[in-house]
Amino acid sequence: MASGTASRSEDEESLAGQKRASSQALGTIPKRRSSSRFIKRKKFDDELVESSLAKSSTRAKGASGVEPGRCSGSEPSSSEKKKVSKAPSTPVPPSPAPTPGLTKRVKKSKQPLQVTKDLGRWKPADDLLLVNAVLQTNDLTSVHLGVKFSCRFTLREVQERWYALLYDPVISKLACQAMRQLHPEAIAAIQSKALFSKAEEQLLSKVGSTSQPTLETFQDLLHRHPDAFYLARTAKALQAHWQLMKQYYLLEDQTVQPLPKGDQVLNFSDAEDLIDDSKLKDMRDEVLEHELTVADRRQKREIRQLEQELHKWQVLVDSITGMSSPDFDNQTLAVLRGRMVRYLMRSREITLGRATKDNQIDVDLSLEGPAWKISRKQGVIKLKNNGDFFIANEGRRPIYIDGRPVLCGSKWRLSNNSVVEIASLRFVFLINQDLIALIRAEAAKITPQ
Repeated sequence: MASGTASRSEDEESLAGQKRASSQALGTIPKRRSSSRFIKRKKFDDELVESSLAKSSTRAKGASGVEPGRCSGSEPSSSEKKKVSKAPSTPVPPSPAPTPGLTKRVKKSKQPLQVTKDLGRWKPADDLLLVNAVLQTNDLTSVHLGVKFSCRFTLREVQERWYALLYDPVISKLACQAMRQLHPEAIAAIQSKALFSKAEEQLLSKVGSTSQPTLETFQDLLHRHPDAFYLARTAKALQAHWQLMKQYYLLEDQTVQPLPKGDQVLNFSDAEDLIDDSKLKDMRDEVLEHELTVADRRQKREIRQLEQELHKWQVLVDSITGMSSPDFDNQTLAVLRGRMVRYLMRSREITLGRATKDNQIDVDLSLEGPAWKISRKQGVIKLKNNGDFFIANEGRRPIYIDGRPVLCGSKWRLSNNSVVEIASLRFVFLINQDLIALIRAEAAKITPQ
């Protein structure tokens, strides 16, 4: 018993001596001051990955055992104090570096969002239009001016889209997949709107303006030059573009007419003389403004009435949709076609001019454009028994037929595809050849009797 008690007292003395030594060692080391407040700030992508990895490692450590030196409530044992004294001497292992695979995945996840956002305004039909137009003209400025996209794009946006389709593999791949999914009818409609190249217009300009080309003429032109024309070109499309070129004097045998000199051209000095300085200094007139508002309401009411009656007289005036040539019926003798409207001639004599409340005419040229220079009764188009059309000028200003002036009191023979110009308004006169041939045949039968 005495030996047991002696061994216990020795162990207690040794433990007490170890406690004193450890307390002295801890007293010599100054304590490190640290703030417990957490400062919040935005983290970058690599920090997010590192923090997530650090959290997972701390969770793993917490599951295996409690870290030493973190418990403040209970008094540490002698073995724990030894671990605390040894902890500052051992180096802290650095946090594991993030694997490059995870960072790449985080960065790559944002790229498809940017691609889909960029493809929002550019539809697959716009991409196909852009590709066809560039292949035809090789000029992005001409494409921007001549192609009608689904949205209004600037020249810089068109250039950036074209460079993206060429050099960006992600955007070009998505665009090609979207274009392949288009319906064949939509693709055919887009190809029919392709711009004409310089080589195509050069071949069309060789067709004479005085000739009377038919669909067979343009079909033969397609067969003779299959490599020059676009694959979606038809004879009707070539005929419509040739008529447009003739209307603007772009054929080889046509010359541009000089500007008229005289009273028709208003220069700056004449316009300045017409300005009344006294009117510019007038104060605000409330009575006049009230009258103008009343007149504006009256005009809007009349416009609504005309819009409601539009279906009644739409037989005479049809809006042009596209550049396709008009289809004649059994009652239409000829068509006077402009840029905005076309007038169907269904009687042997029609009057041209500007319609007013007191003067009603057959063809109101004010529907095509500004007609304040046109007389109320500018001219008359007649069909004779032999099948020839003649136009007689009854207005003050001349009428130009294929560039030749027809003065007041004169008349001129109209042929198919003749360009009629009245006070800067241009029209193309188209004749129903089948119906005129029947009229001539009946006239030939009547004359021998």
